[in-house]
Amino acid sequence: MPIALNHVDTGGAGIPLVVVHGLFGSADNWRSHVKAWQEGRRVITVDLRNHGRSPHAVGMGYDAMAADLIALLDRLGIARAHLLGHSMGGKVVISLARLAPERVASLIVADIAPRAYGHDHDAVFAALRRVSEGRPANRREADELLAEHVEERGVRLFLATNLERAEEGGLQLRLGLDEIQEDYEAIMGAPAGEGAYTGPTLVLRGANSPYVTDAMLPELREVLPEARVVTLDAGHWLHAEQPEAFRQAVDDFLAVPA
Repeated sequence: MPIALNHVDTGGAGIPLVVVHGLFGSADNWRSHVKAWQEGRRVITVDLRNHGRSPHAVGMGYDAMAADLIALLDRLGIARAHLLGHSMGGKVVISLARLAPERVASLIVADIAPRAYGHDHDAVFAALRRVSEGRPANRREADELLAEHVEERGVRLFLATNLERAEEGGLQLRLGLDEIQEDYEAIMGAPAGEGAYTGPTLVLRGANSPYVTDAMLPELREVLPEARVVTLDAGHWLHAEQPEAFRQAVDDFLAVPA
């Protein structure tokens, strides 16, 4: 049963651009990009289940998350949309494009391939558990707890975007951490659906990221045969590391009629 996703809609005419975040992210991460994009188009950012301000629900399979997104399009009366997804969000939009291609005007996939990946979030889960149990009074205390397991300050700052003020005081996580960790295997798995999505597709990848290597491109093109691959001088967080180049690549792609 699909859940009602929290979303932010700038309004406007034309085919909207729907932006889908990655694991442990939220719609809030895309505010600066939305500010730029909304001048020329309608932009909708979503919080996936167990993320941001969306409800917590059991099951992180890509069929379920794609169904949530389709339900949102239905609720908003949107027949077709340009879909942009980063990392886990990229697998969500690939899944939707395979399951319901008639709903997709074009596809933009940021630094992920349609394949299964290994497990590499143990330290992140441990850090988030430490914060959840420690109930920090402020962000400085939260960072100290995160630092017990995560050395990189940039990663800690990103994880801290999931903190919110608790009613009884202090900070708490707004993530559905139990639900995410319970179905982590599905998150690391391949997108849902079968066959190829043959519509217009842009794949943006980071030159310093291991998520879309040259060796993966033949496998990627089996699922996304029309993919135009653009490499940015960045790591996995290419939209944060190279925001202007990222936006320009998206704008150039969307400038071509779907």
